[in-house]
Amino acid sequence: MKTATLVKCALISTLYLLPVQAQAEQLNMKTAGLTSQPIGHYNFCQTNPGECSQRSGRTSPMTLTRKAWRQMLEINHSVNRQIEPRTDMEIFGVEEHWTYPQSVGDCEDYVLLKRNRLLRAGFKAADLLITVVRQPDGSGHAVLTVRTDLGDYILDNMRDKVLLWSDTEYTYLKRQSSRHSGRWIKIKQGRPTSVGSIRRN
Repeated sequence: MKTATLVKCALISTLYLLPVQAQAEQLNMKTAGLTSQPIGHYNFCQTNPGECSQRSGRTSPMTLTRKAWRQMLEINHSVNRQIEPRTDMEIFGVEEHWTYPQSVGDCEDYVLLKRNRLLRAGFKAADLLITVVRQPDGSGHAVLTVRTDLGDYILDNMRDKVLLWSDTEYTYLKRQSSRHSGRWIKIKQGRPTSVGSIRRN
């Protein structure tokens, strides 16, 4: 029993080990100027103006500490467990309605809640960017990008594991500007060659 417990603890602890840097050219998304704001985010901003007026002059991403990595994993997992997936049509009877979910929500709602919780945990708005992607089947999806000095990491309601953006199956289309939370920018080369990620002991 003691050995089994030790093995279980060792496996859990590996989840919190920091990623390490590899092949810097693939770590962070390349952007290409302003683009259109999703209609769902525009409407969300009308009722939550404070969420869409955050500005930053800083261009460098956050330093990914062990504490921040643990918070990213825990918040991604807890929100994924707390919210039951439903479409906006099922919940509100409309195609697009971005809001903070209580018990049910679609992908954008998961992103908004995770972003809010990370902001309350001390993360900066410039590093928490709502991102629109295309899934392999062509359908749209939204994830949260966390900008760090070890790469852009993705918090996704489709999985509990937090992956480097280039390790996902998505094509990246656009995301919030790191300088102004109410503006959006295009993503260049949205489907990178995966470089994988390794972990620090």
